[in-house]
Amino acid sequence: MLELYNDRLLDLFVSPAEAFGRKIEIKKDKKGLVFAQGAETMAAGSAEELFALFEQGCANRHIAATNMNSESSRSHLIIGITIESTNLTNGSVSYGKLSLVDLAGSERAAKTGAKDEQLKEANSINKSLSALGDVIFALSSEQPHIPYRNNKLTQFMQDSLGGNAKTLMFVNVSPSDCNAEETLTSLFYASRVKAITNNAHKNLESKEIAHLKEIILKLKSGQPLEEEV
Repeated sequence: MLELYNDRLLDLFVSPAEAFGRKIEIKKDKKGLVFAQGAETMAAGSAEELFALFEQGCANRHIAATNMNSESSRSHLIIGITIESTNLTNGSVSYGKLSLVDLAGSERAAKTGAKDEQLKEANSINKSLSALGDVIFALSSEQPHIPYRNNKLTQFMQDSLGGNAKTLMFVNVSPSDCNAEETLTSLFYASRVKAITNNAHKNLESKEIAHLKEIILKLKSGQPLEEEV
């Protein structure tokens, strides 16, 4: 669970002081899934445990009061949930990754009254949203080059937007007439996401492959192997 704050990835499962001292790098595993090297990984065995971790991380997120919002998020929130389930009937294992990304809203300093550090935060947010817009446009128009590497946000969302993924975007818009321009911009932004088409398929392993992987993990950790009857 991370936040992208002023172009830096910060781990929300550690204290803010420790987070600023950590180096987190964006990597890909052999399956093409993006992960944060150097970040804490927490285990959850139920929805209740998962929600408790979510609340723990949110307590460390950067927020500030502006003229538009008393608790304005000053960063993008990124949660990566890796899920593995075993079919108890045939032993096959399916796995996948669910990415939940809460994008900070684009800001206009004239409306928010952002100054000094808040203005720096707003510029960083707008820059990353612009890079995400470029990626979404490239994907929706099926261009040969997708500019994922232009920003850390798009690098981290690469496996959520392209490849073996299904992308959903939920947009909060204002009902006020004074925000009509921002509302239309947000809806147009989201309409591009809807145009992204990927050939998503189920990640599934047979019972035999899952069993072999379990044996390898035990051998690596020095655990004794049980004799099969």
